[in-house]
Amino acid sequence: MFFSDYKSHKDCTINPSLLWEYEVEDIDWQAMKPVVVQRVLERGRLTDFYAMLNLYGMRNVKETFCQLPYMNRKDMNFVCRIFGLKKESLRCYTQKPSRPQHWNS
Repeated sequence: MFFSDYKSHKDCTINPSLLWEYEVEDIDWQAMKPVVVQRVLERGRLTDFYAMLNLYGMRNVKETFCQLPYMNRKDMNFVCRIFGLKKESLRCYTQKPSRPQHWNS
């Protein structure tokens, strides 16, 4: 797996600019896990992924990916390929929006 060596990158930290609207010094990292995981997925760099995996662990990150209510197609494909998940296990794939988007054709 691509991130199997994440434990050897203990010095990595999550870039505070990913969480621009929060005071990073005051964040409860466990309570903010879905927000942190989604931001790292959408905008993070490799060092952010290593920091996220060291903070939460591989199993917790995978479980959080499965519970996220929204992912774009690119992120969904990335998560499935890199972390070995199936699209059917993702909440954002199995739940259809209640109202279709107007310009989506």
